[in-house]
Amino acid sequence: MYYFCTYLDKNYLDKGLALYRSLVRHCLPFRLWVVCMDKDAHHILTEMQLPGITPLWLSKIELADIPLLYSKSTRSQIEYYFTSTPSLLRYILKKNPEIDILTYLDADLYFFDGIEPVYTELNNNSILITGHRFPGSQKHLELYGIYNVGLLAFRNDATGMSCLNWWRHKCLDWCYDRAEDGKYADQKYLDDWPTRFTGVVVVQNPGIGVAPWNLADYNGQPVIMYHFSGLKQVSPGRWDTGLAGYKTRVSPAVKEQVYYPYLRELVDAQTQLNKYGWTPDYTLARKPSIKRRVYLSVLAFVLGIRQINQSEFIFR
Repeated sequence: MYYFCTYLDKNYLDKGLALYRSLVRHCLPFRLWVVCMDKDAHHILTEMQLPGITPLWLSKIELADIPLLYSKSTRSQIEYYFTSTPSLLRYILKKNPEIDILTYLDADLYFFDGIEPVYTELNNNSILITGHRFPGSQKHLELYGIYNVGLLAFRNDATGMSCLNWWRHKCLDWCYDRAEDGKYADQKYLDDWPTRFTGVVVVQNPGIGVAPWNLADYNGQPVIMYHFSGLKQVSPGRWDTGLAGYKTRVSPAVKEQVYYPYLRELVDAQTQLNKYGWTPDYTLARKPSIKRRVYLSVLAFVLGIRQINQSEFIFR
C-alpha cells in the first residue's frame, strides 16, 4: 500500500484529479489524503467519492495545531499554504500510525510510470528529497532552493518525525513568498537536510522530477514523474506552459509524450468536475491582448492542436 498526501483549493481540483488518475494508472494500491484548503474543494471531493481518496478539511488540522492557525493572520494565502506543508504531513502521520512511509506530492505532479523507483532509492532510509537539477543557465534559481518540495517522502520513524517537527517550527517562524537571508517559503529550508539529518536520500533517477526548470537538460530518458509547475489555463482550450520564464523550448518529443497527454487528462478531469458545478478560473492566468486572442483563436480553428510558441499551447 502506498500512502500519499497533497493539498489543493478549488482552483487546483482539475490538476489534483489528473494526479489521482495517474496514481490509479501506475501506483495501485494507494491511499491519498487530499487536504482541502477551501470548502468548495472539500464539498466536491466528498461528493465525488473517489476510491482511494480521503478528503481532509483544513480546519481539522488547524484545530489540532493552534500555532499554525495563529500564523494565518500574518501570511498571504499562498504563504499560508507553504507554511502548512509540514503541519499537514505531521498531522496525517500522527493520526494514522499504520503508515510506514508518507509521500507528499504537489497537486500539479503527474506520473507516466510506476513510482517504485522512488522507494527503491529510499530503501531503508528515513527521508527522500528531489533536487531541482537546474542547468548551468538556471543556477541562479538556487536562491529559491537546491531541492524542490514537490515530492518528499518521510518514514514514520524518529528521524522522519524529527525532521517534520524541525521543518514545521521553521515554517511557523518564517515562511514568506520572497527570498530573504537564505530563506524562501517552505522550500529553502531543505537545503541542508542531507547534512542536518541522518538517512536523507536525494533522488538520482533522472526520470523523477523532470520539470520546466530542468527541461533544458532533458535528454530523452523515460519520464516517470513530471512537475507541471506554472501551467495555467488562459482560456477554453488554451494553456500557458510557463516555460518562457526558464528560456527553454518544448521539443516535439516532450510535446507529444508529456504535455499533450497531460492536457488531455486535464480536459477529461474538467469534464468530470463540471458535473459537480466546477469551472476553471481563467483570471488566474495572464490575459493576452484582444488582438493576440483573435490571432490565437484563428490559429486554433485552422490548426486544431499546435504549439504556438515556446510557452503557449492551443489544445482543443
